[in-house]
Amino acid sequence: MSRVSDPISDMLTRMRNAMKANHLKTDIPSSKMKLAIARILKDEGFIKNYKVIDDNKQKILRVYFKYSADSTPAIVRMRRVSSPGRRIYMQAKEIRPVYNNLGIRILSTSRGIITNKTAKKLNVGGEVICEIL
Repeated sequence: MSRVSDPISDMLTRMRNAMKANHLKTDIPSSKMKLAIARILKDEGFIKNYKVIDDNKQKILRVYFKYSADSTPAIVRMRRVSSPGRRIYMQAKEIRPVYNNLGIRILSTSRGIITNKTAKKLNVGGEVICEIL
């Protein structure tokens, strides 16, 4: 069994691959950060729902995707910004809208995992985890 060096990138890749294959859901090994990202994606309307399944080993995060009537996924693009080898940080004054407020940027701040809109309101910066459009 191989270990994943970047679990967040693995989560985004699993979601991207499942949406390309028009799957209704995908299973991802769970963690607190992945749960926070899934919560944000649901709150912002990019996914339909998520739930945590407790097997006796590691919990599994099941993500249910949202599609339009013509089977187009609600998420057009997902991009990992910061990686383990190259951390990208933004100060509060540097935070700008993503694609004219159509997308979001997810940041890890001192206030937790939040979107760029919330970070701007709270006037906090942090590590940019990913961009979703």
